[in-house]
Amino acid sequence: MVKRRLRSIALLVLSCLASAVYAGADFGKLYRHYARAGGSNFSAERGRILWLKEHAGPGGEALNCTSCHGSDLHKSGKHNRSGKLIEPMAPSVNKNRYTDIEKTEKWFVRNCKQVLKRECTAQEKGDVIRYLSQF
Repeated sequence: MVKRRLRSIALLVLSCLASAVYAGADFGKLYRHYARAGGSNFSAERGRILWLKEHAGPGGEALNCTSCHGSDLHKSGKHNRSGKLIEPMAPSVNKNRYTDIEKTEKWFVRNCKQVLKRECTAQEKGDVIRYLSQF
């Protein structure tokens, strides 16, 4: 009986700690949002490919998401033109990431237009979010 209670308490504590890491991020809410907009079966692999794929920048230089966000998503990045600091993308170190759909959408619009020269589709957004949720 005591062992069972201790095991239950340990599981509860571990569950709370795991939830605390992603306390602000609500990926389910984002996936539902992008599914309602036409996306489905979001893939971290497709998100990774989109994140890393290079596109021609305004001066002909190669741009991808790491151009500003960096290759280590646990660390801050820096905008390639303005030099403005960009907080880490990893929800494990930045509890404010992916907490607000409107804010997430605003940055998708800006960043997709800068790198892809178009807005991202709901499928692409869901795939990228699935990829980023792993960090």
